[in-house]
Amino acid sequence: MSVISDKNPVVSPEEMRRQREYTEKIKVILQAKYPLEGPKAFVHTYGCQGNVADSERIKGQLAEMGYSFTDVREEADFVLFNTCAVREHAEDRVFGNVGALKPVKNEKKDMIIALCGCMMQQKHVEERIKRSYPYVNLVFGTFAIHRVPELLYKVLRGGKRVFETGETNGEIAEGLPVYRDRDFKMWLPIMYGCNNFCSYCVVPYVRGRERSRAPEEVIAEAKELISLGAKEITLLGQNVNSYGKNCSHNVNFPKLIRMINDLPGDFKIRFMTSHPKDCTKELLDTMASCEKVARHLHLPFQSGNNRVLKEMNRGYTREDYIGLIEYARSVMPDISVTSDIIVGFPGETREEFEDTLSLIKEVRFTSLFTFIFSPREGTRAKNMEDNVPYSEKSRWFTELLKLQETIAAERCKSMLGKTYEVLVESETKEKDGRLTGRTDGNINIDFEGDISLIGQYKKVRVTNALNWILSGELE
Repeated sequence: MSVISDKNPVVSPEEMRRQREYTEKIKVILQAKYPLEGPKAFVHTYGCQGNVADSERIKGQLAEMGYSFTDVREEADFVLFNTCAVREHAEDRVFGNVGALKPVKNEKKDMIIALCGCMMQQKHVEERIKRSYPYVNLVFGTFAIHRVPELLYKVLRGGKRVFETGETNGEIAEGLPVYRDRDFKMWLPIMYGCNNFCSYCVVPYVRGRERSRAPEEVIAEAKELISLGAKEITLLGQNVNSYGKNCSHNVNFPKLIRMINDLPGDFKIRFMTSHPKDCTKELLDTMASCEKVARHLHLPFQSGNNRVLKEMNRGYTREDYIGLIEYARSVMPDISVTSDIIVGFPGETREEFEDTLSLIKEVRFTSLFTFIFSPREGTRAKNMEDNVPYSEKSRWFTELLKLQETIAAERCKSMLGKTYEVLVESETKEKDGRLTGRTDGNINIDFEGDISLIGQYKKVRVTNALNWILSGELE
């Protein structure tokens, strides 16, 4: 059941109450089954920050049922993989990890193994799980996260496999409990789904059409995050620039940012992902005028060639993109720009790839997320003619990485001697008495410091730049 608000379906209060009733029933079952230490859950997330936010809501529901959490799969009574369908490599990792659980399940018969997320919305994946992984107990897609209590109850009481992967209206479930993995950097979903249908991308097929949360719900959650001590709030959506389209509340993304910026508190606002075709001067002006918005713009351009961009169905040209970056830098000279690139899109020629290289040289990105084209089932690009061998694409990919490393090293060198405010995030991987922090422009700097500084904003002066790695000292 759902109610309609601003043309976006919302899960009804009655349905949410029904799910809470299932939560209480499960709690009773688990207390009887695990009377001493209680049940443990292992949750592993693949893919984007949107998936991470989904997992936090799933973990919130599990915690209310009585589960505690472990990082060791073998210790868990409930194992969940929240999956990603964007690239083939992520899918392969999921199947590999599910296969590795078979001997564990043989030893631990009562273990419940569950799969959810984008992969599960693909019919060929669902059929493979049914056929090849009979020990998987529960499978649900992106539209059923709020129904975890009901689905898990069916597994616990019926003992049969449960599959819930049908596409619904994409109801937005408000009021779900959230188990946050971090206590000062927090995710805030503002919308779900995508209407863009880029020819290489499976997201619209597995996440559905765009649905925006009501602004009052977003603001209420932002206030909650601030009260919990959030120092950084990242607004999430497949295309945050489309927030509020076709809604009666007349709050677009720039207005939403300004509303959050005006909330009292010591925090920064970030957002992703931002689509160039919907990136406006209003948004860039808003970023420039809002003191709490980080000076970082992640704006995927994917290719520097107009023919390839058209085949990708991106909705903008190379010139449009460069114009946006030029305007952003005119109103925010200190803006840090990062992007995504696909190398070796079907039909891309060497000359067209060189247009991507030239755009990188012209824009000089802070960093890039680069991928070799991965065909996705059900997308238009999957059936496009592709005559360039993977080995050649790999050479292009390496060439691109070397170019970006050179640019990044030059950028790092230019930061020597300058002082930046960083959010201290964690110890370094080596745990050698050094910490790592992130600048407003989303650049990491390592420095010596006590772990008590984690979660605070501190001034750090850059003292060394080794290639594209920065180190500094506290001021």
